[in-house]
Amino acid sequence: MHSKMISKEEFKEKLRPEFAREKKTVALCHGVFDLVHPGHIIHLQQAKEMADILVVSITSSKYVRKGPGRPYFDDAARMNVLAAIECIDYVLLSESYTADDMIESVEPDLYVKGAEYEKEEDDLTGKIAQERELVERHGGKIAFTGGQVFSSTKLINTAMSGLPEEVVRYMREFKKKHTMREVRDYAEKAGDLRVLVIGDLIIDKYSYCNIQGLMSKDMGYSARMFYSEEYLGGSAAIARHLSTFTKQVTLMSVIGDEENRRLLAFDELSDKMQLKLSYSHKFPTIVKHRYLSRNQKREEYKKVFVVNNIPEKMEYEKEVHQSFKDRLREEIGTYDAVFLCDFGHGLIDREMIDIVQNGANYLALNCQTNSTNKGLNVITKYTRADVFSLDQQELKLAFPELALDEMEGLSRLSGHLRGSGWLTRGSAGAYGICSGQIQESPAFTLNVKDTIGAGDAFFAVAGIFAAAGAPVDMSTFAGNIGGALGANIIGNKEDVEKINVLKFANTLMNI
Repeated sequence: MHSKMISKEEFKEKLRPEFAREKKTVALCHGVFDLVHPGHIIHLQQAKEMADILVVSITSSKYVRKGPGRPYFDDAARMNVLAAIECIDYVLLSESYTADDMIESVEPDLYVKGAEYEKEEDDLTGKIAQERELVERHGGKIAFTGGQVFSSTKLINTAMSGLPEEVVRYMREFKKKHTMREVRDYAEKAGDLRVLVIGDLIIDKYSYCNIQGLMSKDMGYSARMFYSEEYLGGSAAIARHLSTFTKQVTLMSVIGDEENRRLLAFDELSDKMQLKLSYSHKFPTIVKHRYLSRNQKREEYKKVFVVNNIPEKMEYEKEVHQSFKDRLREEIGTYDAVFLCDFGHGLIDREMIDIVQNGANYLALNCQTNSTNKGLNVITKYTRADVFSLDQQELKLAFPELALDEMEGLSRLSGHLRGSGWLTRGSAGAYGICSGQIQESPAFTLNVKDTIGAGDAFFAVAGIFAAAGAPVDMSTFAGNIGGALGANIIGNKEDVEKINVLKFANTLMNI
């Protein structure tokens, strides 16, 4: 008996030509197949009836976009289960987010999907139409099976404790008020928005090392360096997240005049957004250099030490700063939404605050506290925001007398800014406030790789949903998804993409 589990290369080079010579038809089914249930069996049996050979491919774990902690079973377990099903002839592993590599390798006569995919406009990924075109280009066609639709996600969420109980309770109440169609509609409305992002562009440099112990003659760590990487952070990271929701994003920032930094920014961002950068000849681009050690058993990282190149007194050249502000004053009114990312490193001064508060049609505000500006960059210096986002430490600095009453502090801030907003609370989730009413949402994952980009991801996703008209509970829900996804990205190495937000939302709605 032949082995059912083979590589896509072996299938393409050896088996597919044989089947073509023998005039045997090939059907392909593709998916995650995290938990095989009766609906899968019916689907696979019907697919086998359509062709001589049935090939089933699964998405490799690292490419599954259903939220942290999914898939529940690893690649080997899922492939072994499928190989044990009699009607399946071959099982392949896809190392891609899409089925494209499988379609290219298998060249199916029939690409078989479930009945729930017959309406292309209902496909979350927006890929069915593209897959159909690719299948047809290789001489095949798409086909659909019938029968009752089951949900692996729902079974895992409810029967296998795929989600914490507090998330299950929250989602049951959320589903009484909202549907997945609403979530998708607001995400689609965001695509019509012209968005301006203002703030410091920061280079996040990560150096990965192995801590060997303390130095023999001093009190510092001794470490072996492995390698270093640089990611675009700060306002650039927020703009990248937003650019997956709308292609009409503009980023305005000031960076140093280093050629390599300018090229990095344009290489990574110019195809996603419009860049309107000013250049300082006095100060370099901000770099925050973090040294990390990795847990050898799990993909968890501990930051050992951080170094930055931010001057103690950072004041850009007057002509550079004034030119930036003049351009902002002239153009700000042409955007539907402005995302102001105030990291407290000298770019946002009093004049710029006035320009933004007076000129923005819709203002999403994030004013951050960090080690270089603690106590000096407090959000109450603003008096207007349609929506705002901050963390617990930032709220305490704004209202120290209310340090032990977060809800009262959030209410006070909402009144001060005359807008709605969110308080992010780490593993405790988030509060959202609108018209004096506070709603609580739990954290959607406790699996964390790196929290550096989580707050920025929350702000970007919650903010774009709010700008698209979503109510505060919906934007809080979306923001918490963004935060959960962001906490599972190292630094700002990747975008929190719209498709991943929708996939995770669909996972949560299947309770």
